[in-house]
Amino acid sequence: MFTYCPACGSGNIVFKDNRVFKCPDCGFTYYHNTAAATGCVIDTGDRVLLLVRGKEPSKGKLALPGGFVDPGEGALEGLRRELLEEIGWEPPEGAEITLFASFPNIYPYKNIVYNTCDLFFTLDAPGLSEKDLRPAEGEVSGIRFLRPREINGEDLAFDSTRRAMEAYSRYRESKTFLSPL
Repeated sequence: MFTYCPACGSGNIVFKDNRVFKCPDCGFTYYHNTAAATGCVIDTGDRVLLLVRGKEPSKGKLALPGGFVDPGEGALEGLRRELLEEIGWEPPEGAEITLFASFPNIYPYKNIVYNTCDLFFTLDAPGLSEKDLRPAEGEVSGIRFLRPREINGEDLAFDSTRRAMEAYSRYRESKTFLSPL
C-alpha cells in the first residue's frame, strides 16, 4: 500500500504482521485495520432481493445491497445510506432491521486487499418490487428477486455473502443470531 513513508518520504517503510506499516527512519506507524461493511437481506415474503454487480470486484455476480460503513457512521446508518445509494430505496420509518450474522471477508479493489468485517442484516419488505427501486447506474447492472433455495452459492460475489445466505436460511427458521462466536 505504501512504497514511501507518508510522513518523511523514506523508502524504508516496512509492512509487518499483515496489519501495520512502520517507518524506521521517522517512527511513523499506520495500522491497516479491518473495515466495517454491511449487507442486507431484504425479504419480500417468499423472495429476497439480490443485486447484479455492475463493477469489479466480481462484476456480474450476485450480491446483497450494502457496502462500506463511512467514517462517522454506525452500521445501521451506513446500511440505510447504501440502500438509498445502490437501489434508491429506504426502509419505511419504524422498519425492524435485524442483525443476524457477521463474517470476515476479503475485498480486493484496485490492487489493494481490504480485510472487512461484514455485518449482515435483514428486514421484511412485503410487496417490494423492481418498480419501487432505482438501481445505481454503473454500480448495479440488475436486480433479481429469488427464493432463497434458488440461489446458487457459486453465483454470489463474496464468500461472506455465501455464508450469510446459508445463515439466513437457518435464521428464518430460528430467528436467532447465527454467526459463530
